[in-house]
Amino acid sequence: MMAKDRYKYFRIEARELLDGLAKGLLDLERRADTELTQRLLRLAHTLKGAARIVGHRELTELSHQMEDVLAPLRDAPTPQRLDAGLAIVDQMTVHVTALPQPEADSPAIAKLPGRIEHTAVAERPPTASAAGPPARSELRTDPTALDDLLGGLAEIHTLVRRLRGIDDVRVIERRVDQLERELREVRRDAEQLRLLTAGSAFTALERTARDAAQAAGKRVAFASSGGEIRIDAHVLTTLQGALVQLVRNAVAHGIERPEQRIAAGKPPEGQIAIAVALHGSRVAITCRDDGRGIDLEAVRGAAVRRGLPADQARALARDQLIALVLRGGLTTTTEVTTLAGRGIGLDVVREAADVLGGEVTAHTSDAGTAFTIVVPTSVAAVAGLVVSTDDRIAALPLAAVRRVARLAAVAVLRGPDGITIALDDVTIPFAPLSRLLGAGQGAASRSIVVVEGGDGLAAIGVDHVLGVDEIVVRALPAGAPIDPVVWGVALDAEGLPRPVLEPTALVAAVRVALVVAAPAEARPLPILIVDDSLTTRMLEQSILESAGYEVDLATSAEEGLVKVEQRAYGLCLVDVEMPGMDGFGFIATLRSQPQHAELPAILVTSRNRPDDRQRGITVGAQGYVVKGDFDQGKLLGLIQRLVRR
Repeated sequence: MMAKDRYKYFRIEARELLDGLAKGLLDLERRADTELTQRLLRLAHTLKGAARIVGHRELTELSHQMEDVLAPLRDAPTPQRLDAGLAIVDQMTVHVTALPQPEADSPAIAKLPGRIEHTAVAERPPTASAAGPPARSELRTDPTALDDLLGGLAEIHTLVRRLRGIDDVRVIERRVDQLERELREVRRDAEQLRLLTAGSAFTALERTARDAAQAAGKRVAFASSGGEIRIDAHVLTTLQGALVQLVRNAVAHGIERPEQRIAAGKPPEGQIAIAVALHGSRVAITCRDDGRGIDLEAVRGAAVRRGLPADQARALARDQLIALVLRGGLTTTTEVTTLAGRGIGLDVVREAADVLGGEVTAHTSDAGTAFTIVVPTSVAAVAGLVVSTDDRIAALPLAAVRRVARLAAVAVLRGPDGITIALDDVTIPFAPLSRLLGAGQGAASRSIVVVEGGDGLAAIGVDHVLGVDEIVVRALPAGAPIDPVVWGVALDAEGLPRPVLEPTALVAAVRVALVVAAPAEARPLPILIVDDSLTTRMLEQSILESAGYEVDLATSAEEGLVKVEQRAYGLCLVDVEMPGMDGFGFIATLRSQPQHAELPAILVTSRNRPDDRQRGITVGAQGYVVKGDFDQGKLLGLIQRLVRR
């Protein structure tokens, strides 16, 4: 019988507490905060109690030392360096990492059709401590094993469906229901086990920036974004060393000393930022600083010292010099220190990207430098908006969704450039999702989802918006015959795949669909604007032309009547108060002429009295727009319904 693992839960709790202590101490150095100090004391006290329960004497004593460091700050909070506290965190991290590991249990699923034993996924990955994300071995499994497990679950699910076909076997049916629920739980656990939040690496990187700046006599502020993104654990752990190196390089080569920054007109404290973003099936991590930028002339000199002929070095362009930096092996620092000088830093970065099949790029100027590592990720977790169209269910990354609305509540415009919608004074290209997924036109869409991707927006027509869900996106196999708008797939509660759509490709596809659909759309007749105000004419002309309409202008009612005799119009937009004949008279004259009796007309005026509105209806205006309540979307929607073709 296997010995009981007394550290089973302590490992998880200790890592979370250490991460909280490390992050909190770094925050406390920047700002004196009694409440934060109290919280850190509670964390230290909790860790001391947990260590005492499992009988770990060293961690108990170190936790007590941490309380001694923090207690004086509770009574007299002042910003100060907390090297002693951070050193204690380092010591505690070493002890937690050295805790004995239990033997891994078999991930096999047993006891069918009763309760499932899934000990291999019983523990979720712990939050990383200041030392960074846990090693892959600590996850107690690997992606291949989990793929096998999920494959086995699929086979069991097939068996479940067969068992459901047995008549009058109520006991089996109840156990099948239980089994299905537990299968879903196992699948969620297995997928989550492969993921870590990007933010689990941030505390270690902030600590790196702090310690490197202290060693170099510099001041640095650390910022981060995208920490909520969850990606493959092996991706994050593989990149951890590379990110540490980029942060150290930013301090050593980028950020200037305080007096140098002040002389250059910069704040004395340098800025280092880590940003994580998902782009389809790839994750991009950028390390940016606001330092002096890469000294490209120094790079040129370093290349000569490494054996490049001087004439060839002089001929190198900016991009070629940056490529030399990325290739590694060069250093622009003549003095070897603990931070820099041996020319191997970017080798670590490049090799980590190569291992994962990714790439490294750099951009530099006198305002700073940014290094970006882009690597594929086979699994990622995002919040998704789930929609349906033609009985197909798909998901969109929620971060890319800008608006959801009923289609009936917006103006749909059919102009010469295809179909667009008017929303918040902006026209947005539109296409039904069924067409984008290659399922034909499908039924009329009921709702729209406005998505941002790349450098633009697109409106997607869907049948139903089903809600928001946390989805785990699995990359598609290489060479899979799939639509380019599909980023990957997520498994629903029944284990069936749903496409997850890629926002940038989706926006591009809508634009293509817009161009393709344009020739089939009936081109509307031009619109005549009749208004004596230059400002009003130009505003209305701009709105209508942006929506795809051809526009003619008349500065008086009399000129407008001449124009309608010379050309066919789809609609007239008419001011009320004009010299000579007013707008009421213009429309009354149209209605008196059989050839123009059905020509749609809308009055646009600042007059909002009930008797004015009634007079407009009486003379035959189909719309009455008050300038004080002007709404571009409503106006375009009204025009779209009335304009003749």
